[in-house]
Amino acid sequence: MGEMISLSGLGKRFGPIAAVEDITLSVAAGEVLGFLGPNGAGKTTTMRMITGFLAPTSGSVMVCGHDVTMDPIKAQRRIGYLPEGAPLYGDMTPAAFLDFIAAVRGFSGAERKNRIRAAADKVEIASVLHRPIDTLSKGYKRRVGLAQAILHDPDVLILDEPTDGLDPNQKIQVRALIRDMSQDKAIVISTHILEEVEAVCTRAVIIADGRLVFDGTPLDL
Repeated sequence: MGEMISLSGLGKRFGPIAAVEDITLSVAAGEVLGFLGPNGAGKTTTMRMITGFLAPTSGSVMVCGHDVTMDPIKAQRRIGYLPEGAPLYGDMTPAAFLDFIAAVRGFSGAERKNRIRAAADKVEIASVLHRPIDTLSKGYKRRVGLAQAILHDPDVLILDEPTDGLDPNQKIQVRALIRDMSQDKAIVISTHILEEVEAVCTRAVIIADGRLVFDGTPLDL
């Protein structure tokens, strides 16, 4: 399995506060990594550095052979990111939002339409495609956010609490989707739910106070 994500001595400080300290790990294609830890442990900060949203204070992030700090565009082309809260344009419909994302990703014509349709079908939002996002439930908003993350079929998926706000049936559907997509992708999932790690993850890491304290299988955990 090829290494898709590589963190080396990764650290982030906000003034005197060390949010992340000296994290070194790698994630290969075919792996689903469960990223666990209490609130404030540094999970979201680490994921934002992987995606290039935050610049590290120390260390490096490589995605598919590209340094995220030195060559962010090439790295970000290979990443799908579902951020915490999945900020969306509330006055847009999911169809318009996904069309905007597809245009930003460089798709046009028939391919653009096909990408939007495929992403909408995978997360099962066809019934709400033409309703304003502000009128949707939290679960549907989360699925719209997931659709934009997978629209360009990225090699790396960074998913921050992907099942937050979903009902039990929706959680099962999204977990099945993640398992299906994991065959040739490297996927990192931030979650507080141990059941989710057992259901979809091939590996789990725990960080506490910004440091890596466990790296093993869900069974080991």
